[in-house]
Amino acid sequence: MEQSSLAKNLSSLRRASGLSQEKAAEAAGVTRQALAKWEAGETTPDVLHCDKLAELYGVSLDDLLHFEQKPGSILPPPRGKHVFGVVQMGERGQIVIPKRARELFNLNRGDTLVVLGDTNPGTAGIALVPAQFITGLFELASQIQQDADGKDESK
Repeated sequence: MEQSSLAKNLSSLRRASGLSQEKAAEAAGVTRQALAKWEAGETTPDVLHCDKLAELYGVSLDDLLHFEQKPGSILPPPRGKHVFGVVQMGERGQIVIPKRARELFNLNRGDTLVVLGDTNPGTAGIALVPAQFITGLFELASQIQQDADGKDESK
């Protein structure tokens, strides 16, 4: 019998969290035997227990239930984090942002994105951020500075 996505995710997330079946079961309010059966795919937890386990492991309920692990793949991402797949860079550095990401972040043709980078070992990477987010930060910083300048003048 092939293990369901839920069973694989429960088992992988528990091990990645460094929890024993006993500790995870205690957090979910069930016996170790019940948790073991869920992880083996013999039975399925009800939605309330799934919700407790998703919270325990810091993932969305949807990812706990539906994230499909591929051989050698990563675990379901933490709540609010997303893995959209792999893109290939074109000859001139262009990439296509996956449709699911464009829909989730409401990105449309012609939108301006800021490319950010980190070259520090262990955290190196590239991020794309909608330009209005960066503009909003500058406006907020400017307002904070104006407020601070106004307080200094009143002294």
